[in-house]
Amino acid sequence: MIELETRVKIPFLWGKTVFKKSNWSQINLIVGPNGSGKTLLAQKISEQFENAGYTVRFLTADRNYADQIRILKNNEKIRLKIEKVLSSMFGKSISFIEDIDGTLIPIVENKAWNVEYMLEEAECHGLREIISLLVNLYDSTADDCLFIDEPELHLHPQFQTFFMNEIRKEVSHSSRRMFFLISHSPFYIDLRTPEELTGVIVCHVNKAPTSIEELSDEDDALFRRFLPRFNTYHKQFFFSDNQIFVEGYTDQQMFTYLLTFIEDEYSAAGTGIIDVGGKDELGVFCKVCSLLGTNGRIITDLDSLFSGKLRDVANEDERVIGWLEKQRERQEDFYSTIFSPKEMAQKITLSKLIFRLERYLIKISQELHKYFEENQVPQKLQPLMEKLSLLREKHENAESVDTYKTVLLQGINNVSEEIEDCLPRDVADSIPLIKNLAAFILAAMEAARIYVLPKGCIEHYYTRTSIQYMPVSAKDRLFRNELEFIQDAHRKTVRKNYSELIELLEKAASRN
Repeated sequence: MIELETRVKIPFLWGKTVFKKSNWSQINLIVGPNGSGKTLLAQKISEQFENAGYTVRFLTADRNYADQIRILKNNEKIRLKIEKVLSSMFGKSISFIEDIDGTLIPIVENKAWNVEYMLEEAECHGLREIISLLVNLYDSTADDCLFIDEPELHLHPQFQTFFMNEIRKEVSHSSRRMFFLISHSPFYIDLRTPEELTGVIVCHVNKAPTSIEELSDEDDALFRRFLPRFNTYHKQFFFSDNQIFVEGYTDQQMFTYLLTFIEDEYSAAGTGIIDVGGKDELGVFCKVCSLLGTNGRIITDLDSLFSGKLRDVANEDERVIGWLEKQRERQEDFYSTIFSPKEMAQKITLSKLIFRLERYLIKISQELHKYFEENQVPQKLQPLMEKLSLLREKHENAESVDTYKTVLLQGINNVSEEIEDCLPRDVADSIPLIKNLAAFILAAMEAARIYVLPKGCIEHYYTRTSIQYMPVSAKDRLFRNELEFIQDAHRKTVRKNYSELIELLEKAASRN
């Protein structure tokens, strides 16, 4: 880690806000959407490093190929190394010969056909770009800080990965040399340790750039477990403030299709739906977005309320905490009905609200099963009780399982009147409280741009099948049936049939 206090002001991009950063990695990434000022920020940072006594080279997106050729002519060591690298990469013999005017000309020999030709005339831009990048990379005596704007230009992803690996090799040989990559490519977001997150600067449209100065021990441990599963597809969120994260691929596909049906479809330009593989991963992405200052959004299943990292992250999110503080006076009467005076004297947190909801649900569960030990289950309650009974058989302490609590909450939303008829009066009176409390919790989570599907999971919004309770099986088959309908249906039909999902999606995609 290299310490240098930097302060950058660019008023026409982000007003009076000042970007500050003190801790720098040897490999730094400046990322973000178009128009967010990445190159201008990098230029300002390079000036401050230069003023601090570092030698700086700034390789612009408009590369001057002639400059790189001059370096090759004057430095045989670099020239031989690049000849070897390129020959190995492309399976061809690539060498440099000197023209009569002293200019070096790259020559390619295709040994399979015993043919020689000039690189500049017969090959694509990609080879010229990789030569330019490697020349500046291997010329380690020329600079302490190498800034490269758009290192992905004309390069196939595998060559981007190769170049990033070469940067890592150079860093391993020098503790002073630093690299700054201004990029749009997820292939350069090559984070191998949590500490490397501190080298990422995220630029935003109409907002000052953000970065992580240091990680807590808890966050370090969290990211250390997470980074091995962090793939190139996930890394889209570094380049847009408008990414929406969902649990699985059927959610991702459904919301991606429905995104084209929102009322103002152009407002969603730049929005991507990213599936991460589970609610714990959603919690990690939520945490990363919070630390980096990106406005990530989450759409998640109802069971996320009762377990998982997402619930913990939401509880600690400053936006949720602030929202609850603003609600404290307004909700005084409501709080007094669900909390004791001692609890009321303490801070009301999201975790406390969810814990109270769980207590209510457990009490209702106990009374329901007590009642049906002696009475027949009404027809409308049979699907609910069958699902709860299966979960009781599967789990020794079912009432502590998130799916069990979710199913019971779904039942309260679906058939509350029938449930009330089976409960003692004092317990039945808690049903309206449970509904209000659940809605209040969901609203609190929305303050952190976390949108919980009130019906359970996305399959409960399908129109080709009727599904009442979690968990849902044969998700792929159900999704295929739904997708065929969406692809064939008229736009108005889709907007009507999926109005709840589209409304939620519009909130999540909103830039406000």
